[in-house]
Amino acid sequence: MLIGILQTGQSPDALRAEAGDYPDMFEAALAGRGLEFCRYHVEDGAFPASVRDCEGWLITGSRHGVYEDLPFIPKLEAFLREAYGAGVPIVGICFGHQILAQALGGKVERFEKGWAVGPQDYDFGGEKLTLNAWHRDQVTKVPPGAKVTARNEFCEFAGLAYDERAFSVQAHPEYPDSFIDGLMRTRGPGVVPEPLMAAARARMGQANSSTAMADRIAAFFLQPRPL
Repeated sequence: MLIGILQTGQSPDALRAEAGDYPDMFEAALAGRGLEFCRYHVEDGAFPASVRDCEGWLITGSRHGVYEDLPFIPKLEAFLREAYGAGVPIVGICFGHQILAQALGGKVERFEKGWAVGPQDYDFGGEKLTLNAWHRDQVTKVPPGAKVTARNEFCEFAGLAYDERAFSVQAHPEYPDSFIDGLMRTRGPGVVPEPLMAAARARMGQANSSTAMADRIAAFFLQPRPL
């Protein structure tokens, strides 16, 4: 199954040589699960010609806010609405989670309680999954018809499902601990409170649920759908 990665940001220059860029991380995380990939750097204006160019779409994270006045954001929202209407499956991660919600009638805001950084525990319908996070923005209003699939005390709408057509999570299952550590070194100082970064460092190296979430993403894409 061919999945188009809609790249909405780039990993920091200081980390890219070792960690790769966002599409590299997704391809590594989802390897061996029956998926093939192509890339579209939509942040730079490189959009697919049609929502049918791939069999599914995956939206990456970004340093941008979905509410920013940037040329690629309204174009991406329109593309996602068209893909959703056509029944082409969509997965959104972090910024992808947020822009999909915004495109389909939800609301995203800078969260008043601040940042989530590093390993976080989420309740997926009674199942605890631990995933890395790096965000301050959150979905604050769920789009019509969306179902909340994950939450915790800090992030009420951490996972959303839109029947069989779309699925999104606020966390970053593609981020290894080493990349979170790199973000704390390169983007964190003076932006993220040091106690939050210290708490994240204290949990690093423990088992997390990134593999389980990669399995869920692949299963979502590969499930049978009406023609």
